[in-house]
Amino acid sequence: MSTVLDTKVALVTGASSGIGRATALALSGAGARVAVGGRRADRLASLAQEAAGEVLVLEMDVTDPRSVRDAVTATVERFGALDIVVNNAGVMLSGAILGADTAEWARMVETNLLGSMYTVHSALPHLLAAKGAVVQISSTSGRVSSAASGAYAATKFGITAFSEALRQEVTEQGVRVVVIEPGFVSTELTSHITDPVMQAAAKSMAESMRTLDPDDIAAAVLYAVTQPDHVAVNEILIRPTDQTR
Repeated sequence: MSTVLDTKVALVTGASSGIGRATALALSGAGARVAVGGRRADRLASLAQEAAGEVLVLEMDVTDPRSVRDAVTATVERFGALDIVVNNAGVMLSGAILGADTAEWARMVETNLLGSMYTVHSALPHLLAAKGAVVQISSTSGRVSSAASGAYAATKFGITAFSEALRQEVTEQGVRVVVIEPGFVSTELTSHITDPVMQAAAKSMAESMRTLDPDDIAAAVLYAVTQPDHVAVNEILIRPTDQTR
């Protein structure tokens, strides 16, 4: 176990699987005390048992501002501070615009975009006090949109826009804002897709390449938050070598 983050407290949303889980374990392994938020309490409890250090399990719904506020409050009450927030909670419901189920659009906006905004809003006073860091897990879709991912990409472009405004507001007060944009990662994300044609296409594309592992993204998070205080790594774009878009 490393001690590079042994004075730090982190909150990771969407921590029950994939990138969130890997990131929580990496932060814990680096010495941080970690609060893990998500809806699947059993998976979070399993994560807590595997982690190297102290972990606080929080049932958290990022689409509910009150749930987010309660999670932030519980983290600070338990650990006394909040230094790092990793906004990872998200869903991907790909599909063409024509004939789309707009309820799926709303779900993506509420989870991917508003969820991260609510978390930043609740955590920011504590992050300012700690001169901490916000890490936003976005996507290559936040840089390059493509057919059948318009609504999903819109949420990720929104994260980038919000994060840049946030960076300009808080960087002189010592808070660092990081946007990480992964390409194809081997996670449960594509299983959210309800359109069978799109789900098959996503599966085929993933099988055509050596996808990233959640640990690859966790390593990028750890890199960003362990830089010296005067160094702000604001953006990390990370694709599989085999991914062309």
